[in-house]
This record gives sequence, C-alpha cells and structure tokens, in this order.
Amino acid sequence: MSIKSKEDLLNKQAEVNEQIKSYTCRVLVCSGTGCIASGAQKIYEEMSVLCERIDGVTVEMQKDVPHVGVIKTGCQGLCELGPLMRIEPYDYQYVHVQPEDCKEIVERTILEGKPVERLFYRDNNTVCPHPDDIPFLNQQTRIVLENCGKIDAESIEEYIAVGGYQALAKVMGSMSPQEVIDEVTKSGLRGRGGAGFPAGKKWSQVARQAEKTRYVVCNGDEGDPGAFMDGSVMEGDPYKMIEGMTIAAYAVGAENGYIYVRAEYPLSVKRLRMAIEQAEKYGLLGDNILNSGVNFHLHINRGAGAFVCGEGSALTASIEGNRGMPRVKPPRTVEKGLWGKPTVLNNVETYANVPKIILQGADWFRTIGTEGSPGTKTFSLTGSIENTGLIEVPMGTTLRHIIYDIGGGLKSGAAFKGVQIGGPSGGCLILDQLDAPLDFDSVKKLDAIMGSGGLVVMDENTCMVEVARFFMNFTQRESCGKCVPCREGTKRMLEILERIVDGKGEMSDLDELEELANMVQNMALCGLGKSAPLPVISTLKRFRDEYEEHICDKKCRAKVCTALRQFHINPEFCIGCGKCAKNCPAGAISGKIKHPYHIDNDICIKCGACKDNCNFDAVYVEA
Repeated sequence: MSIKSKEDLLNKQAEVNEQIKSYTCRVLVCSGTGCIASGAQKIYEEMSVLCERIDGVTVEMQKDVPHVGVIKTGCQGLCELGPLMRIEPYDYQYVHVQPEDCKEIVERTILEGKPVERLFYRDNNTVCPHPDDIPFLNQQTRIVLENCGKIDAESIEEYIAVGGYQALAKVMGSMSPQEVIDEVTKSGLRGRGGAGFPAGKKWSQVARQAEKTRYVVCNGDEGDPGAFMDGSVMEGDPYKMIEGMTIAAYAVGAENGYIYVRAEYPLSVKRLRMAIEQAEKYGLLGDNILNSGVNFHLHINRGAGAFVCGEGSALTASIEGNRGMPRVKPPRTVEKGLWGKPTVLNNVETYANVPKIILQGADWFRTIGTEGSPGTKTFSLTGSIENTGLIEVPMGTTLRHIIYDIGGGLKSGAAFKGVQIGGPSGGCLILDQLDAPLDFDSVKKLDAIMGSGGLVVMDENTCMVEVARFFMNFTQRESCGKCVPCREGTKRMLEILERIVDGKGEMSDLDELEELANMVQNMALCGLGKSAPLPVISTLKRFRDEYEEHICDKKCRAKVCTALRQFHINPEFCIGCGKCAKNCPAGAISGKIKHPYHIDNDICIKCGACKDNCNFDAVYVEA
C-alpha cells in the first residue's frame, strides 16, 4: 500500500495499532549488537517456537489463551546485563536471559501473567521489575532513543504506529523549505558528530547555493573506540534517521542522499537496507513522496574502517570511490562537497532529532538542555562502571549524575580517577570536574571535546600515561598521512610515550611532548589531526605527577606499565613448591624445594607467569 497523504498515514497508524492491540502479550527481545553477541538470537528463536505453539492452540480454542507476538527490538540500554527481554503488557524487564529460561517465561509470564523474579534487575538488593524502576533507565530523557527497545526494529509499520512520518507529512503538506530551515535554526540543534556546528545554519548555507544539484549525506562511520550510539540508532530505529534525512533533503532541494556506515556494523547495514526498501514500498521515499512531487533516493556506502573517514571531506572522497583523505578548506562541504556539489553532512543523531523538532516545535526543543546546547545527547557509558550501556540525557547534565546516579558508580567501590570524553580526539576530565555540565561549550573550556559521545570511566587502577599512549597509538595508526604535522608529529609523540612507559623516559621528554602537541594541534590539516594530541595535553596537565613518577622513580602507581613492574616472593607465604620456577620462561626464579624462592628482577621479563601459577599468593607486584 502506497501512502499518498497525511490521511493515508493516519489510517495506516490506526490499522497497525489495532493489530498490536490484538496481541495479549508481546515479547520484546533486545536484538542490538551487544545482546546478539550475548546470545539474543537463540532466545528470539526459542521464544518464537514456544509462542507459535500457543498461537496454534489459540486458533482452535479462540479464548482464554494469549495471542503472542515475538519481536526484535533495538538496544534496550542495559548492555552489560544482556540478553534483555521485556514483556508487554506487564512491562516486565528481564536481564541475563538464557535460552533455558524461555520455557519458564512462557509458562509463568505469558500463560499466567506472573513474573520470573530471578530475572529482574536488582539495585542494591532492591528488586526492579519494570524499566521505570531501574535508575539507569528512569533518569534518562529519550528523544533520539525514544523508540529503541520499544518497537520492532525491522518494521516500518510499527514506526508509523508510534507517530513515525507524521513530521514528514507536516513538512510536505504545510511547510515551505525555508520554513523547515527556519524551524531547525530556531531550535538551536547543533551537529551531534562532535564539532557542534548549528544544523540550521548548515542547511541554510546549502539551500542558498546557486548550484541546484545538492546532496544530503549521513555520517554513520562512528570510529571512536568505546562509542556505539549511532550504531544503536541505525539498528534500533533506522526510520527516524531516514525521516530526518528526507526532511533535510526537502529543505535544501536534494534528490539523492548517502548513508556512510562502517562495514563493521553489518546489523546496521542490514536494517538500513530493510528500512529503505520498506519506505520506498510505502511511498515515503523515492519518487513523488506523499504525492508531493518531491523525489529523494537514498543509497548506502560502507566504509572500510578508516577512522579518518569520519572527517567530512575524507568521507565524501570515500563515497566518490577515492582514497579517504581530508582536503584543504575552503571551499567547505556546504559549497563543494560530494562530487563538488553543495552537501548537507550531519551525523545519525543529528538527523534523528529532526522529526521531533518539526512535530513539537523549536520552542519545545529549547526547553531541554542548555541555552547554547539545546536538546539531549546520547552517550555510550563504558569502562570501570557498574552499569555500562547506552544513555540519553539533557545537554548540561553533570558527569557526577551520569556516573553515580545513572551508571551506579564505579565497580567494586573503587575511587574515581577520570573519564575520557570524545574518544581518541577528546580529553580527560577529573574529580574536580565531576560537577561541570556536559555541553559543547563547557566541555571545550575544559580542554576536551564532546565528540560523538563516548564516555570511558577510569578508576584509581588506571595509568594515565598508558591511557595517553593507547589513544596516541590509535590516532597515529589511523592518520591518513597526508599532512606532515599529523603523520610525523603523532609518530614522534608516540615514540616518547612508549619510552616513558618502558621506564626509559627523561624529563626533557615532557617539554618535547608539549611542543609537539601544540604543533600538531595548530598545524594539522583536518579536525581529527588537530584534536589528536588532546588526550596527551589533558593528561599532562592533570596527571603530570604520574609522568614524572614514570621518569624519575621508574614507578607506575597503577602497576599497569609492564616494564616498570617488579615481581617479588613473600618468604612468609612461599612453601617452596617450585611451581613458579617451573613456569618462568626466563629462568629468573631460583631456590630449593621446601625453602622460599627468589626472583632476579634483572632477568625477569615481567610476564606475570609466576603470579598466575602461585596457589598461595606468595608472589606480589611492586611498582
């Protein structure tokens, strides 16, 4: 059925909602990448088989037996506790579900309406039966992720049932392209890819170009380690992003659009393709959308995993079939982007905000977040924290609230040390900044960037010099090599950091690190190169004492840097079994049976085999 008008859309919405209401129960199996990796596909298949048998009985009896729908949803948020399952209409949230639990869920919950309490989340021994009872979920404000985990991620009909494409119908039925741009501009929506450039301003710049062939491009590359927000949106609610792109195309007069998505996101690619096919089938994409005379065709390009292709000009070069390398600007993408034509380039989250802004208005959007950064921001919360997963909170929310109220604090009650924000191009925020608001402008003042939204929480057992080395190693490997400051500067910085963690650093290295960091930051060609030194700059500024310890005292307080560790045997615990000596590959351990053994640290290669094989905790590490 092709939808040609707003009335058709409303009729379809009512029809699908009636179908959904016909189910006595709906089993929502989280089928985001995280849960699938934990075995969610087997759970989906098992529940489908068990519930098909119930429906077979329903056909015969026609009463007293539930009619059950089993669907795949996007990410339900609590990634560490997967596989996840929700049961409607009881609104039960089950965690750590295993295939062997399915029979009990069907017998108790589906057939009797009773919960399987052992599968509920527990917060400090408090049982949380429903999503709204879970602190991780009930303190979020979901706009972009509103439908993730609640609708069938592979059904455009379910998206329509919750109001999907109403914004597109409003735009094409009662708004001019300029009115759309004005509304997005008034909302204050800023690009969620990292730079925070005003989306409305970008659209306006494209719309006023003399060249009439224009393109709309979505950056779904998301190459930051620890970031999975955009991937979760593409997996869980691809329709919202596509609707936002279609509205952007209408606003700027583009007839073709491209979604650039990482090849490492196969599930995102699969669901995007399904969503595009379904939208074309219903007349919501392609030619003569909603009988308006407007044409817009969407194409998918898969990236090969190059981090630099997250940069705008490198991304468009890659779509064109060329090597993904940044170019000198100006001209900018809005003037000469894809194939030299004016191009709107935003990321997944930016486009996913647009439908709600159109439907509820710019004034509503500005009531959320801060004056300079309205709306919400999605974050992937990872690292040394109790509850890892996907969250969405208003701009301006503090780190303290995210880490302790939503994330549940650090694992095992460890002390907070820092949080890396913005990935390898970001910076490190520390204890004194826990109450700083997270928005584009505030974070920039703290020598960091918002980036795409990765938050890696670190505890007292983290070595900040090693953190800087890790991120510099990543950016150096991912440098496209086009400009000398980034290609050579990051390589020299990495060499210095590696010397320091190997215990071979000198105090003069710190001055050289700072000099190189400033050079790369000021002279690199693209935004990724300019931000590459930020992890080093922020850790040097806030944890300089750790750098000095590595250099002067040859110690790593976190006992992370292998070259600076020393293994010793406590004679009070050692029974002289000789197991450590047998497992030492360097022959660094000597002694007599039934007498305490000794480790020669001049020979020891710091592998830790002795500690791993000691059954009496006699081997300890000193740093």
